Amino acid sequence: MTALLTQTRFKIGGMDCASCAAKIDTAVRRLDGVADVSVSVTGASMTVSHGGSLNDNKVLRQVAQLGYGIAKAEGGTDGRASVAKAHHADHDHSDAEQAWWRSRRTVLTFACVAAILAAYGVGHLFPVAERWVFLAALLVGLLPIGRRALMAALAGTPFSIEMLMTIAATGAVMIGATEEAAAVVVLFLIGELLEGVAAGRARASIQGLADLVPKTALVERAGDTSEIPAGDLAVGHVIVVRPGNRIPADGEIVEGSSDIDEAPVTGESTPKRKSVGEPVFAGTISSDGVLKVRVTATASDNTIARIVRLVEEAQEAKAPTERFIDRFSRTYTPGVLAVGALVALLPPLLIGGDWNAWIYKGLAILLIGCPCALVISTPAAIAAGLATGARRGLLMKGGAVLEGFRQITAVAFDKTGTLTVGKPVVTDIVAYGRDERTALALAAALEQGSSHPLAQAIRDRAKSDKAPVPPALAAKAISGKGVEGSVGGIAVFLGSGQAAGERAGVTEAQRLAVASLNGQGKTVSVLVADGVVAGLIAMRDEPRPDAAAGIAALKAEGIRAVMLTGDNRRTAEAIAASLGIEARAELLPQDKQRIVGELQREGLKVAKVGDGINDAPALAAADIGIAMGGGTDVALETADAAILHGRVMDVARMVKLSRAVMANIGQNITVALGLKAVFLVTTILGFTGLWPAILADTGATVLVTVNAMRLLRWRG
Repeated sequence: MTALLTQTRFKIGGMDCASCAAKIDTAVRRLDGVADVSVSVTGASMTVSHGGSLNDNKVLRQVAQLGYGIAKAEGGTDGRASVAKAHHADHDHSDAEQAWWRSRRTVLTFACVAAILAAYGVGHLFPVAERWVFLAALLVGLLPIGRRALMAALAGTPFSIEMLMTIAATGAVMIGATEEAAAVVVLFLIGELLEGVAAGRARASIQGLADLVPKTALVERAGDTSEIPAGDLAVGHVIVVRPGNRIPADGEIVEGSSDIDEAPVTGESTPKRKSVGEPVFAGTISSDGVLKVRVTATASDNTIARIVRLVEEAQEAKAPTERFIDRFSRTYTPGVLAVGALVALLPPLLIGGDWNAWIYKGLAILLIGCPCALVISTPAAIAAGLATGARRGLLMKGGAVLEGFRQITAVAFDKTGTLTVGKPVVTDIVAYGRDERTALALAAALEQGSSHPLAQAIRDRAKSDKAPVPPALAAKAISGKGVEGSVGGIAVFLGSGQAAGERAGVTEAQRLAVASLNGQGKTVSVLVADGVVAGLIAMRDEPRPDAAAGIAALKAEGIRAVMLTGDNRRTAEAIAASLGIEARAELLPQDKQRIVGELQREGLKVAKVGDGINDAPALAAADIGIAMGGGTDVALETADAAILHGRVMDVARMVKLSRAVMANIGQNITVALGLKAVFLVTTILGFTGLWPAILADTGATVLVTVNAMRLLRWRG
C-alpha cells in the first residue's frame, strides 16, 4: 500500500530564472523522503511532496547552501510569506517586496563594476600592475559565482551556468586574457540582474491582483463599527463599505445597493448595479452607495486569494514544451563543454594551431553555449500567459492546459448557466382586453411570496417595468396547474394553457399565439381574469449577452461548436438557432460523456464547457474541461480551466491566448538558438571573442525575457 504523501510549500528568494529553479529542484530531490518537487520561478515558490518523516530544516539547509533564501510559507491573505535569510549566500534573500536596487545581487554587480572601473584607472596609471588589478577586480565577482558553481555541483548540478562561467573565466586568466575575463564576469552579473528585474515584473502581475484587496475592513457589531485587519474577518461578519471604497471580502449584500465597479477584477468597464441578496467579490469597488455585506469567505479563501494560489500552483506544473526543453538542456550543456574542449584541443594537436588562440576560442564557445536563454524561453512565456489570463478571468491550471488550448478543434457547451444566464426571464407579454402593464401587475400579484423561478421572473419584470403590484387575497397554488386568487375584487388565475382552458374559452388566435411562443422554446403562462383570457406571459432562460458572438469567434478560429443539454428538444433547438450552434438535446450526463467520446473518435480535440457538477463525466472525458462560473468553488476547483466571469467569448480568448503564448515560445527559441549559431560560426572564424560571446548569451536571455513579458499586455 502506497504511503500517503504530505505537501509542504516554501517561498524562495533570489530565484529569477529556470536554471535557478532546476538547481533547486535537483538539490531537494536528492533528500531522503522527498517524492516530488515543483518549483515556480514566477511564484517564487516550491512545493515538496514527501513522506511524513522529512524534516523541513533539511530542505531549508539544502536550498540555503545553493545561495537562495528560503522559508516555509505561512498562511496569509494572498499566499505571501516572508523569506528567511540564509547565511553566507550570494543571491538576494530579502522579502519579495524589496526594491531590486537594494538587493544583495545588485550590490555585488555594482561592486564588480566599480572594481573593474578602478582597475582600468590603476592599470592606466601603473601599467606594470594592470594584470594584477584586473585579477583582483575579477575575483570580486568570480568568487561568489564559483562558490555557487561548487555548491550546485555537490547538490547534483555539475553543468550549471555558474560552472561554465567559472571555467571560462579561469581559463581566460591562464592564457593572459585577465581583462576580458573581468569584463565577462561583469556582463554576466548585469545579465543576471536584468533577469531578476524581469522576473519581478512577472511576479508583480499576479501580486497586483492580490493587492487589490484592502488591508482593513469596517465591521459592524451591535450598531457600532470598528476597523480591523481584513485578514481577521470571519464568515458571518457584517462589514460596512462606503462609496468609493474597495470591498475587503467576498460576501452577500444585506443592506443597501450600489453600482459595483468590477473592472479591477474582471476587466468589465461597465459597473453592475447590485442590491440585497446579491454576491460581491473582494477587490471590487462600491461606486455610489453605502453597503452592508455579510462575509461569506475568509481572507485566505476569497476569490482573489484562491486565484493567486491556483495560478502559482499552475505555474509549477510544466508544459510539454517546457519539459522537452529541460531534457534537451541536460544533454545540451555537457555537449557544449565537449565542443569547447574539442575546439581548444584538436586544431593545435592535429594541425599545429596556436594553443592560446584556440583555447581562447574554446572558452568563448563555453560562454556562447550557456543555456540560460534557451531554458528560460518556455517557462517565461508560460508564466506570463498564465498570469495575464488570470487577470482577465481565464484561469488555466498549468502550462500543459495552456499549451493544449491551441490544439482544440471542437467545443461542447452545456446550455443552462453556460450558454444561457441560468434563470428564466419574461420575454413576451401579450394582453387581451387590458394593457400589458395591467396584465403583468395581475400576474405579479398572484406570484408574491412564491420561490419558483418562473414566479421570480414575473416579479422581476414587474419591478423593472415599474408595474404596481396590488395585494392578492386567498392566493393559493393548484398542484400541476397554476395559482389563483382575488386581486382588486377580480378572480385571477395564472397557469398552464390546458388548465386555463378549463376556466375560460381560448380562441384559435390565442392557441396559435401560445404555439408560436412554445415553438421558440418559451414557457407560456396564461392569465385568466373573471373567466376570460386576459394575457399570455412567455418566459425563457435567455442566452448570455455575448453567447452568439462567442460562438462566432470560435467558428472564425476554425473550431466546431456543439450544445449538449438535458433540456427538451424544442427549447434547445430554439436557443441553438439564435446562436448559430448545433444542438443535441434531452441528454443524460452519460449521454454527454458518450458524445464527447464520439467527437474525439472523429479526430477532434474537444473542450467541454459546463457548470462542473452535472457535466462532471463529460468534463472528465474531454481533452480540456472548462468550468463556467462567477468565482464559485466549482468554477475555481473543478476541471482543467475556469472562466471566472461567465463570458462565452472567453473560450475563444483562451484559444487565442494559447496560440499567442506558443508563438511567443517559438520566437524565443529562434532568438536563443539563432544568436548562438551566429556567434558560434564567427568565433570559430576568429571574428568574435569572449566579450561578444557573453553579450550574445546575456543579450539573448534579456531579449527572450522581454519578449515573454510582452504577453502581460495581451488583451485578447
